[in-house]
Amino acid sequence: MSAVQANKIADEKNLDLVKISPTANPPVCKIMDYGKFRFDTAKKEKDARKNQKTSEMKEVWLSMTIDTHDLETKAKQAAKFLKNGDKVKVSIRMRGRQQAHAALGVEVMNDFFALVQNDGEMNKKPLTEGRNIIMILQPKK
Repeated sequence: MSAVQANKIADEKNLDLVKISPTANPPVCKIMDYGKFRFDTAKKEKDARKNQKTSEMKEVWLSMTIDTHDLETKAKQAAKFLKNGDKVKVSIRMRGRQQAHAALGVEVMNDFFALVQNDGEMNKKPLTEGRNIIMILQPKK
């Protein structure tokens, strides 16, 4: 039908004439309450965003001279982050003479990963970047 007829019908029903697919030939239109339509779509988008899980990057700092019990405590905290679905960045800052023995820091990182490997997997292996050693863990799929 023509646009004039469709507009007339929409006005009689106190509704709006909305173009569904304006690029089609002829354009496809629908008679509806446009305000209610916009409200419903906004509500659906809000619900979709609310149910969406965003994973954060949590960080755990270690020391090259960390003791076993402290390492277990940090591993327990990292395991909790991984169970929540977050990624974990494990960092060691080397101070002074420790920079000459970066291999010891990588060894501490591997010990740490051995404690949390049931809950996560290694996304990025321990790498020395300047004064820091960084490893990234992600939850198991």
